[in-house]
Amino acid sequence: MFEALGNKLQDILDRVGRESKLTGEQVKAAMREIRMALLEADVNYGVAKDFVARVSEKAVGQEVTGSLTAGQTVVKLVHDELIETLGGQAAQPTLKTDGNVWFMVGLQGAGKTTSAGKLAAFYKGKGRRVLLVAADTQRPAARDQLEVLSKQVGVPVLKVQDGETPQGTRRRLDEYLKTDYRDLVIVDTAGRLQIDEALMDQLAALQAELVPTETLLVVDAMTGQEALNVARTFDERVHLSGLIMTKMDGDARGGAALSARSVTGKPIYFAGTSEKLNGLEPFYPDRVAGRILGMGDVLGLIERAQQADLKAMEVKKPGDFDLEDLLTQLRQIRKMGPLGDLLKLIPGMSRALPEGFNVDEGQIQRIDAMISSMTVKERHNPKIIDGRRRKRIAAGSGHTVQDINRLLKMHEQMKDMMKMFQRLGGQGGKGLPGGMKPPKMPPMPPTRGR
Repeated sequence: MFEALGNKLQDILDRVGRESKLTGEQVKAAMREIRMALLEADVNYGVAKDFVARVSEKAVGQEVTGSLTAGQTVVKLVHDELIETLGGQAAQPTLKTDGNVWFMVGLQGAGKTTSAGKLAAFYKGKGRRVLLVAADTQRPAARDQLEVLSKQVGVPVLKVQDGETPQGTRRRLDEYLKTDYRDLVIVDTAGRLQIDEALMDQLAALQAELVPTETLLVVDAMTGQEALNVARTFDERVHLSGLIMTKMDGDARGGAALSARSVTGKPIYFAGTSEKLNGLEPFYPDRVAGRILGMGDVLGLIERAQQADLKAMEVKKPGDFDLEDLLTQLRQIRKMGPLGDLLKLIPGMSRALPEGFNVDEGQIQRIDAMISSMTVKERHNPKIIDGRRRKRIAAGSGHTVQDINRLLKMHEQMKDMMKMFQRLGGQGGKGLPGGMKPPKMPPMPPTRGR
């Protein structure tokens, strides 16, 4: 979502960062470009204007500060101001020992029901006893959808009946909690295709009866500035405590997320990053700012590894790295999410990758299929894979013999590279000798029809 904005800001700051001292004109020109980049990313006009004004005020007349040049100081100022614009310190919903009731509100299609399931999975993983309440009686099958999600997560669901009054819902909820103790109740409320008074009256009545400790607005980040108008209207009627931005993995402009805190005054608690139940991440302004400016997110990378429960692999000599090791590593990496997303979390990698770079996840699956069609003996000792064995492996995996040849060649190149880097480790890491470049992974064609 932030890729286009990030590329523009990084280009501007790359030029500014080379300067040892900046004149007022240079700062004005850079700030003008930054304002245009923000506006093109659909950032609220007032937010973009204030952002540039604050950075300009601090940047004019900057001289060398310690080891930073004036240009690098401007880069730091932009980074710090970006963090403040996104919300400053990370915020999370308040959790008491018990009696936590969270209200999920929003328009239809924003991802409210799915987000309720994701929250249940997130907090169940933290040891909370979660109950989902399906109170969306307007949208067909909304209650059934939440019931399916509850079974996937492994938590109970209480379904509100058609025509049930808020008082009746409160009574049934109290009776349920007497027999099955739950310390976090997440209520999925009804939405509409557009804001109307009937929707707000229903929400206000249910809210007054259930007295939620948090009222969370689920906002579709792809709707742009309209999302902020929706947030203001909801806040006037049901007093929001925070936001959940969904579809942050989309390719729309990220202006709504950048403007949300400044325009609504409410923190973004979570960001939806995929359709999967684990596709919900706490929103950290400093990490998002780092990703936008190409500084990566090492902590985010570590957390993904912890969530995937990766097992530490035995460190082997390059010559001992066999196809079984390659398969194990590929499968562990895939647990952490799409490889393209992981690369962007590595500091500097977003700028190092060529424009339009895209990882072919299907290629990793094809490699998995080919190695899985080998015997354990063949994986540990690829040298025994002769022509007859290659034909068998190709037929078993749905590939050609040429594909198997490319895989074996790639494996040998990886071993050679590992040996080379091992030797360079003892040379102070001076880089590849003679300007050598690492070999490229040979392309794998799509699986042929069988």
